[in-house]
Amino acid sequence: MAVVRRDHSPGNGQVGPSPEATPSRPPPPLAQVDGVVFPFLGGFGRYQKRLMLLSWIPALLVSCNQYSDYIHLSQPNITCTANVSGAADTIAVPPLNGSTRAPFITDNYEEDGAQCSCLERHIHLESGLKQNVVTEWWLVCEEEWQAHLAHLSFLLGTAIGALLTGALADWWGRLPVLCLSVFVTFVCGIAVAFSHNVLAFCMLRFIQGFGLAGIFLSLYLLRIELCLPAWRFSMTMVANVLAVGGQLLLPGLAVLCIDWHVLQLVLICPLAILFFYAWIFPESLRWLLATQRYVRAKGQMYQVAQGNNVDTETDETGILSALEAELHQTPQSSCILQIIHTRNMWKNILVLCVNSLASSGMGQCFARVVCGVSFSPVHYLVLVGIAMGGCAMLATVVVVMGRRGAQLSFMIVTALASLLQLGLLNLIGKYSLRHDTALRDTLNRRLSVALSVIGMLTSHAVNHLSMFICAEITPTVIRGGAVGLLMANAAVGMCVSALVDLQKMRGFFLLKIILTCSCLLSIICIPLLPETTNQPLPETMAEGEGLLRRPLPSGEQHHLLTRAEVAEYSRVADTPMHRQGNDTANGIRTS
Repeated sequence: MAVVRRDHSPGNGQVGPSPEATPSRPPPPLAQVDGVVFPFLGGFGRYQKRLMLLSWIPALLVSCNQYSDYIHLSQPNITCTANVSGAADTIAVPPLNGSTRAPFITDNYEEDGAQCSCLERHIHLESGLKQNVVTEWWLVCEEEWQAHLAHLSFLLGTAIGALLTGALADWWGRLPVLCLSVFVTFVCGIAVAFSHNVLAFCMLRFIQGFGLAGIFLSLYLLRIELCLPAWRFSMTMVANVLAVGGQLLLPGLAVLCIDWHVLQLVLICPLAILFFYAWIFPESLRWLLATQRYVRAKGQMYQVAQGNNVDTETDETGILSALEAELHQTPQSSCILQIIHTRNMWKNILVLCVNSLASSGMGQCFARVVCGVSFSPVHYLVLVGIAMGGCAMLATVVVVMGRRGAQLSFMIVTALASLLQLGLLNLIGKYSLRHDTALRDTLNRRLSVALSVIGMLTSHAVNHLSMFICAEITPTVIRGGAVGLLMANAAVGMCVSALVDLQKMRGFFLLKIILTCSCLLSIICIPLLPETTNQPLPETMAEGEGLLRRPLPSGEQHHLLTRAEVAEYSRVADTPMHRQGNDTANGIRTS
């Protein structure tokens, strides 16, 4: 099943007008961005490649700031040097709550009174810092919930920022949102380093998450809308790999900086170079044409042609003349809320939102099993390595199976890994190793870790692929809002771990069952999505609405109909509307 594009959608049981009654007209040249405009301007030439390189640099910087909570909020090792009775002997006490961990990846909440009642303590951070947020304000014991709240505030800021900046990117443009987000992130990031209490830290991290989401989203849109169909996926994957590389830099930077204040400044100051993007990086030409901002589009088209050494004097395609004729048009902006009036588009976005939420939440659940009760720099590097492996697996499988096939395969493996953890492992231990408790627990632990590693690989791939497919199936006029909606769902899914920590692991098993059921529901719905490999991006709401999954062959459809419906279907299939369909490599295009 592949893509079907149609310009109108007759109601159920209705037959659309024949081509003789309403003759189809080819879309104007300015509406064919991937097929006419970009090839005329030199395709994916030197100018576009230079901009693509500039869009990759912030991916590294933004990733460092997004994952800094692993360092800022990591719990310390505590060794009691004097107990509550004032004894002089040294008493070694396990780390607080039995783990050296980030507060959002834990699963052991047994209170140890000796840890919280020590008169003298020796504190050691394995993250490389001498002091972080937890040790400065002593967010342990009864105050540990504030550390979880700090991480939760950052994730909520990311979710809200993705929603608002996505809508603004469709209304104002990609470049203004990028500049605004950089300013907000830079100012609040500097202020975070000088926070005087936990409340100020949480509020500033909330606003910083808001800005980081805007930077990531606007650059993601600019990157995709800059590419031709053959280059979109590969260029996006390079940015994903660089983002994972940014996570690898964090432990080394922590060792060099020693103090979390210095580390925060080191992470935020390089973002100042993004202020120059207001003059270096142009607005998305695709968005300018889709929103009828033809005056600005004209100047940018000449700039692109000059950068690619294209001679604009010979206008064989008639693009420049068509552009001159449309200069009087009034700009028109759209909002993501318009999808409620569509028939198919909202369903596709809903399916992708469920995929993003379920995969992100399951990734957090799998991370708990991989890290166990401890979270050290080794575990952090393991998680980063799994993320890098997920990127490599995603790139390989998509090339072989396409977007939709890869997403379906990844989601099936994710759901199977979770189901096996929930039920099968307990049955194996109960009936096969009934008398050897130690061997049973060891086997269950190792199998559970292996399944979690596989689940993290596939959930990471599903999360990235859902966002990419959403960017490909939604039209340019609302692409920012749609991608922002998926980013918000992914951030909410990452909140699962922090919320469970605040509740002391109560309800974790039920939450994992709900996420697993969401994965199973996604498996049913993913085949309904269109396949977008090597397809041009839709520009208008009508094009996005006409992007459908390829229907079943007529011979198979008869097996799904009753006898009375077969006769009616045969009458519809004989109309000129159904005879004129042109098969392409990726589906049927009717216009």
